[in-house]
Amino acid sequence: MSEKKMSKEELLIAIRKIAEELERSPTRDELAERGISRKMIARWFSTQREAFRACNLTLSPYGRRLSMHDLFVDWAEMVRELKALPNYLEYTARSKYSTRPLKSRYKSWKRVPTAMRQHIYEKGLTAEWADVLGIIERETQCDPVYQEMLENGVAPKVLMDRPMYGKFLRVGPMVCAPVNESGVLVLFGAMAEKLGFLILRVQSGFPDIEAWRIVGPDRLQRVKIEAEFQSRNFIAHGHDPKGCDLLLCWEHNWPDCPLEVIELSKLVEGVLGQREIGSSGDRA
Repeated sequence: MSEKKMSKEELLIAIRKIAEELERSPTRDELAERGISRKMIARWFSTQREAFRACNLTLSPYGRRLSMHDLFVDWAEMVRELKALPNYLEYTARSKYSTRPLKSRYKSWKRVPTAMRQHIYEKGLTAEWADVLGIIERETQCDPVYQEMLENGVAPKVLMDRPMYGKFLRVGPMVCAPVNESGVLVLFGAMAEKLGFLILRVQSGFPDIEAWRIVGPDRLQRVKIEAEFQSRNFIAHGHDPKGCDLLLCWEHNWPDCPLEVIELSKLVEGVLGQREIGSSGDRA
């Protein structure tokens, strides 16, 4: 694309794409090699720094690859500010870096909190980042056995070419806890009847489920249900609370949710008689 035809938005998109390919902010020479000259940047911005700021990037004059410490501090400061784990969209909007460095390291955004927890323990940062560690453990429901392993200096290597499974459940239609929205839908299907729901329809659009709900002796009402892995994802996905009647999730982390919330992780044991392996009921 010629310089005269590139709009401001197209320029920003091009810079972000180069940064994602390099997994860091590009230098001036690297921009020029890919067809973005000083003149093109000067047309819309007074300096390269200003253009990078508009892209949520920082200058990297020496072409330095971002270290884990750089990524950790940026992510942890965001957690401290939000008082919650940032989702993908929040990180994209607030971070000075692109999401590519973290995704290339851990393959999935869902693995990032676990990696950050491990970094805190490995580098002895538990005192400095105690509040962030608490938020990670609260929102990821850290397994006590794994927690004890980390505290004892045992950090198992995560194989990035293998899938990740949820916590093991005892017996039932679904043997592992869900790790995404699809898993929540499957688990709800297994629990629906005992929770008083008769599923009529499941769709890819919003809301996910249409069902009858038993509301009294010989009385049913039709309800619209949206499923999320974490309840706060409802906000990130831009859904309108007026479009459904209740929110179904595995983890409820949205205290101000205006909808009725069904948190499956709190109901599994009572409804399906399932307990996580390692709970007190499994010990002599």
